[in-house]
Amino acid sequence: MFYFLPWRVRGLITTVLMGTNTVVLCSLLFVAAFFKLLIPLSAWRRFCEWILIGISSLWVNNNALIIRLMHRIEWNIQGIENVSLREWYLVISNHQSWVDIIVLQTIFQGKIPFLKFFLKKELIWVPFLGIAWWALDFPFMKRYSNEFLMKHPELKGKDIEITRKACQKFKTKPVSIMNFVEGTRFTKAKHEKQNSPYKYLLRPKAGGVAFVLGAMGEYLNSLVNVTITYPCGVKNFIEFMCGKVTRIDVQVEITPITEDLLGDYFNDPVYREHFQNWVNQLWEKKDKDLDALFLQRSEELTNVVPEAMVSEISG
Repeated sequence: MFYFLPWRVRGLITTVLMGTNTVVLCSLLFVAAFFKLLIPLSAWRRFCEWILIGISSLWVNNNALIIRLMHRIEWNIQGIENVSLREWYLVISNHQSWVDIIVLQTIFQGKIPFLKFFLKKELIWVPFLGIAWWALDFPFMKRYSNEFLMKHPELKGKDIEITRKACQKFKTKPVSIMNFVEGTRFTKAKHEKQNSPYKYLLRPKAGGVAFVLGAMGEYLNSLVNVTITYPCGVKNFIEFMCGKVTRIDVQVEITPITEDLLGDYFNDPVYREHFQNWVNQLWEKKDKDLDALFLQRSEELTNVVPEAMVSEISG
């Protein structure tokens, strides 16, 4: 609607609107979180959780509306039809920019349960955000380093046990757990440093996914494998706010989580090798899918340019 405005103006307006949306709704969220913490009754906390998810969903919807009003983005989304708000999902994706989080929230809002991330237990002390994450039931995980376990072998396996207990509340309430398998955003420098065997991806970290499955595998129904591409080039968050992203392609592949994917990754070497091979195969396919998507986009541009030139000559 406001596409005619200069990109700097649109960027400023988008920032102000999304900032206002965040401040107002986070304030409401903190109030609801306070009352959830104040009264430790199960029924009351479930009611507060319903309000908290509603506030968070409204935040996502408002952000999506602001983006639609301020920027012209062509969305090409495939494979998202067979999902449900009543299922338990593990969502994985490639990671190129902080824009990925907005993309995932936008395409899945109202289609699957609200996206949640596994967080390190220490992050609960982050000012404001720690309270928000706790209030929204983001699962906090306790991880022990190998060095610590060598000194305290009696604690081996306790981290999975603690996290599994923290996830008990998800047994009766559908949830979507999000994991960026590469562990960090893709850059050429990181790609070269890793000597990654993939063309468009960093090496996957199987341990993170295995940790989620170890803690919640008995509850999760399906794996939602997301591949995000930006045909106009990967942009940072500020560039996105200024309307520099004009097209987003998303491929979604949904597969069941089978028994062979569940096991003790950190203590069973046979299962660990099997799981690593499975993750590597996922990433090999994702890399080929990305290659096909970029090739398709290149062919589209090749076909468009001559037509534009012909039109110009005819005119």
